Amino acid sequence: MLIRDEIAGDAAAISAVVENAFAGTVYSDGTEPAIVAGLRDAGAMTLSLVADVDGEVAGHIAFSPVTVAGAAGDWLGLGPLAVDPARQRQGIGTALVEAGLVRLRTRGHGGCVVFGDPAYYRRFGFAPARSMTLKGAPAGYFMILPFGTAIPAGEVRFHDAFGVASGD
Repeated sequence: MLIRDEIAGDAAAISAVVENAFAGTVYSDGTEPAIVAGLRDAGAMTLSLVADVDGEVAGHIAFSPVTVAGAAGDWLGLGPLAVDPARQRQGIGTALVEAGLVRLRTRGHGGCVVFGDPAYYRRFGFAPARSMTLKGAPAGYFMILPFGTAIPAGEVRFHDAFGVASGD
């Protein structure tokens, strides 16, 4: 498995992986492929990684800027994260998250936020936010991972491509 940056020509394969990964899940409203496309079209994916297995896209992760208390800064949001259902539980998602977080730290970002399963994301160091909030997020499902000591305070908003997931 090779974790690499998204390249031209990956968009259709990424869309298929994202659609298949979220199909039929109780926590999805089916908008995840549109979120990825919207982020890409807006030039809002700060980091887009794929897991390449034998020349095929087996997984994808996106990181995009968030605002905190209405201000842009150096924090990013993780998501969507998707792994082809036939290849889940093989460490692909973990490899994507870990590689992404290493790159964000190396590039000097302040931290990362995620709205997702606490049991999954805690293993990477994410913890419930105290000073940052996401409108409508159930307790414990909005988490932060600071890369330094500075943690902004206020309501977090994801890019408009997230629609309802942005807290609207």
